[in-house]
Amino acid sequence: MSLPETDSIIPLEVLYGTHRGWLHGWLRRSLGCSQQAADLAQDTFVSLLVRNQPISDRAPKALLARIARGLVIDHWRRDALERAYLQALALVPEANYPSPEVRHEALLCLERIAQMLDGLKPVVREAFLLYQLGGLTHAQVAEQLAISSRTAERHVANALLHCYRVCFEEAP
Repeated sequence: MSLPETDSIIPLEVLYGTHRGWLHGWLRRSLGCSQQAADLAQDTFVSLLVRNQPISDRAPKALLARIARGLVIDHWRRDALERAYLQALALVPEANYPSPEVRHEALLCLERIAQMLDGLKPVVREAFLLYQLGGLTHAQVAEQLAISSRTAERHVANALLHCYRVCFEEAP
């Protein structure tokens, strides 16, 4: 990334020292929890470190807020997913309750699936979930979503193609 000549580069340690307190306060107000805010503030700076690109002095707070906002959204998504998973587990008989390791792996898989489906339009995602998880036929999906059967088929196919591309674009 090249910077305009009028911009200066801020070293990460200077950015951290100057704006960590502000970012932590901003995140604490968003999350309502000082510990989660501290974790996400740290993750924000780690993200900048991993990115390994020069940081302009033009709008450092805007950059930090943009990265942190994405991390907050990911945090809320994981939290909602975990709550839904734990509610579903509450219905499982104790004898069949999975081990902590299995629960952790299941949550990681659910997060990955949620990320894959996140890039889809809501109606496409809904058609895909009704078909794949709900066990509905294309005609039943079409009826439930008030679309044609052909459109339901197309939505499911597009969702499958999207998932396939996401899997293979991110594969090593």
